[in-house]
Amino acid sequence: MYPAIPVTRTDKPKTRPQSEDSLGFGQIFTDHMFIMDYEEGKGWIDARIVPYGPIAMEPSAMVLHYGQAIFEGLKAYKSPEGETLLFRPRLNFERVNKSNARMVIPQVDPDFCVYALKELLRIDESWIPSAPDTSLYIRPFIIAMDPFLGVRPAYQYRFMIILSPSGAYYPQGLNPVDIYVEDEYVRAVKGGTGFAKTPGNYAASLIAQANAYKTGYVQVLWLDGVNRRYIEEVGSMNVFFVIDGKLITPALNGSILPGITRRTVLELAAALGYETEERQLAIDELADLYKQGRVSEVFGSGTAAVISPVGKLKYEDMIMEFNDGKIGEISQKMYDIITGVQFGRLEDKYGWIDKL
Repeated sequence: MYPAIPVTRTDKPKTRPQSEDSLGFGQIFTDHMFIMDYEEGKGWIDARIVPYGPIAMEPSAMVLHYGQAIFEGLKAYKSPEGETLLFRPRLNFERVNKSNARMVIPQVDPDFCVYALKELLRIDESWIPSAPDTSLYIRPFIIAMDPFLGVRPAYQYRFMIILSPSGAYYPQGLNPVDIYVEDEYVRAVKGGTGFAKTPGNYAASLIAQANAYKTGYVQVLWLDGVNRRYIEEVGSMNVFFVIDGKLITPALNGSILPGITRRTVLELAAALGYETEERQLAIDELADLYKQGRVSEVFGSGTAAVISPVGKLKYEDMIMEFNDGKIGEISQKMYDIITGVQFGRLEDKYGWIDKL
């Protein structure tokens, strides 16, 4: 369907980690990477796979000054039979185009991106760890390359994919985390870039994350940027609440990232017979429901953790504790099924898996 992608193999293969039990996250990178460039009037050109290494850019490259960039995150997994599995990869590249549209970056061909990713994986497939719950993290990204200090959309871009073997996200087991409600800073507002995966969104969240660590909390729960009232996201994840047995998550409103794991949880919940609802949920409403004993579970959803149960939520002077600080039944079920399919331990009844 697509022409062969030229490959330049490294002549200096890296030393592999001695133990897959201490990989961490985002610290080790494989031998190769995918690159293609965009030039005004030519489109996306010169797709290639080359040795992983530094990239040359001018100090005046527009991305360094105006932040015109987007990124994605997904994973490759090894099944018990040794097959390489991807989880809904086309959705990630479809979301690339949604982020691109907001950041005025040219659209990509999602099918070609999946093809290019698979070609890269075939070359560095031996880097995919096989220890329990380990994976290969995949980071596609696009940056503006023009050497120009005027404020306008760039004419030149670079699309890249890099790979990083990653350890188990929960090496000690799936334990609930403590989070607090951020009431000073905001992450995004409707009409802004909150729904796009662009680096500036994450830079804006760092101060709240740093403050959370200082006060003994792991993550923050963001409220909307206008009213400081409606729940939006938890950290870099979407958030779910089990209220009266119903799975409730904030509705996508333009300032919330449309998470692929979020979509998967909603689809799986419907398939399992759980009632779901996407709607505005005010933090004061949640507090009242909690006082009435109607909130049984809270969890975040995202690529890295898949499911991150919340044990404690601090809102002003109130501390809400859920399920006695233990993972809830629905959280556990979602985690077990999604990761079971991702790692090939369970049958893929939903058409989520794309094999290499």
